[in-house]
Amino acid sequence: MATKKTSMFTLTERVTITAAATDTFATIDLSSYVDVGDRQALQVHSVDFIYQGSDPATDVVANIGNGGEVKVQVTDLNRGGLVFADDRALVASGNLATDGQGGIYNTLDQYPDNFGKGSEDGRYVVNDALYITANSVLLLGATPEVNVTVKVNASIVSLTAKDFMAIAIQSTAADN
Repeated sequence: MATKKTSMFTLTERVTITAAATDTFATIDLSSYVDVGDRQALQVHSVDFIYQGSDPATDVVANIGNGGEVKVQVTDLNRGGLVFADDRALVASGNLATDGQGGIYNTLDQYPDNFGKGSEDGRYVVNDALYITANSVLLLGATPEVNVTVKVNASIVSLTAKDFMAIAIQSTAADN
């Protein structure tokens, strides 16, 4: 199906949430990696989310508070907000919550999103960007913000004409 053109590499992007209950957006530009003419796609192997407070040394609990929650999603189409798990554009998602005793745990979602270890395993992206949406239900502290870094482990692949077309059609169909 796919022929690897590169070894695995990591793309990162950070989104800073500064307002509670408001979607915050960022993008990862893929235009240098995806080429329609050469049937070149990005193969996503895994996605990880790193949650931090207002600076690298601040405990995230200090900024999202007890009973707080941070949601983050990566899609290959711009949906303009958080989506349901059955949305075909959804590449990865994560959720971090705190309880009343300051404990941190996952709720509703398990991450990192890992698509397997084989050379054929992964999510193929033929669009020119990955879109990140993040939201925190509660923000506290002197500097009320939460930073979420998205780490995408990927490689560049060449697809057959049939496979590239099938993925492009699926992506277009997901837009409807």
